[in-house]
Amino acid sequence: MTDSKVVSLSPDKAWELLQNDPRALLIDIRATLEYLFVGHPVGAVHVPWIDEPDWAINPHFVTEVRRLLLGGVSCDIDQECAPVILICRSGKRSKEAAAALVAAGLKRVFHVSEGFEGDLDEQHHRSTLGGWRFHGLPWEQC
Repeated sequence: MTDSKVVSLSPDKAWELLQNDPRALLIDIRATLEYLFVGHPVGAVHVPWIDEPDWAINPHFVTEVRRLLLGGVSCDIDQECAPVILICRSGKRSKEAAAALVAAGLKRVFHVSEGFEGDLDEQHHRSTLGGWRFHGLPWEQC
């Protein structure tokens, strides 16, 4: 992985990384209503990239993520930086938000390529072609 690129992970690979690195941070970047009512991965922290009521990009997104990383990029001299994994509905917003983190200097930024619900199928339904839920990974709903 180069420091200037966002790496895409399948939901299964994201789950594997979370299981293998206790420092890994999974951030659900969807709007608050999506996070609460559609459901979210178990253990995900919510930091919206775009949220109601204005549906504008969160100007504090990078700062809020850095705060979760205790103010920095959680790097040790002898170890790699803590992985930051972003997830949205289908993988589009998370890729954009991940690019903002990389531009801000974070080194190990990933996004879940299929998102939480995956793309729309022919009937305009989600969670039938891909996504975190489709793959049977742990999730919860409020």
